[in-house]
Amino acid sequence: MASMALQLLGFFLGLLGFAGTVVATVLPHWRSTAYMGSNVITATAYMKGLWMECVWHSTGVYQCELYRSLLALPSDLQAARALMVLSCVTSILACVASVMGMKCTRFARQSSVKSPLALSGGVCFLCAGLLCLVTVSWTTNDVIMEFYNPFLPSGMKYEIGLAVYLGYASASISLIGGMVLCWSSTGDRSQSPLLLQRSQPPSSPPALNNIYPPAPMYRPAEALKDNRTPSLCSLASSGYRLNNYV
Repeated sequence: MASMALQLLGFFLGLLGFAGTVVATVLPHWRSTAYMGSNVITATAYMKGLWMECVWHSTGVYQCELYRSLLALPSDLQAARALMVLSCVTSILACVASVMGMKCTRFARQSSVKSPLALSGGVCFLCAGLLCLVTVSWTTNDVIMEFYNPFLPSGMKYEIGLAVYLGYASASISLIGGMVLCWSSTGDRSQSPLLLQRSQPPSSPPALNNIYPPAPMYRPAEALKDNRTPSLCSLASSGYRLNNYV
């Protein structure tokens, strides 16, 4: 029962991390405009994401534009796209494997395949969390290096956006969920030989044929009628005896 609760906890943590990873991938708030001057009142703010670039006006209007060319993007942005998409796909595979491998589902019940499936789901959640963590860490390093670059104009410097912080949180939750799933599945695999040994039926008693001799074959009463001695009252007619039909 405790392992089932741990599996459910790990699965829901991994699912929550997957949802956060998807939101962080779609949002454009990966880089936001850095306000370095004394005048903090600005009319516009610029934000850059993995798929689009947005402009926020002081009137509350958002204007976003998708990147038109994939090959024209810098290499770090292309790599970040690929890693985040791969993290989402790995999380989907982890959800499918975890649902099939958990004890509360009916798939392959009473089978030895469930624990390896749950373990593979936990490993996939760990891989998804690591991919997301690598992407947001890489982006954070690029933003910090560009911010402290003295040769870069102040208007081209950005700060870390909210989507990066969401990516850190999602990666941490996915890693925790994957570790919980792996821990619960490893405990089930270590206990399975003992359960199989206890569930084996006891050995059958020795056969009695070797102790007692076999009983004589049964012969019906009709086969023994002709062996008895006919009585004086028996009647014979045309060579047939009446006692054969009685």
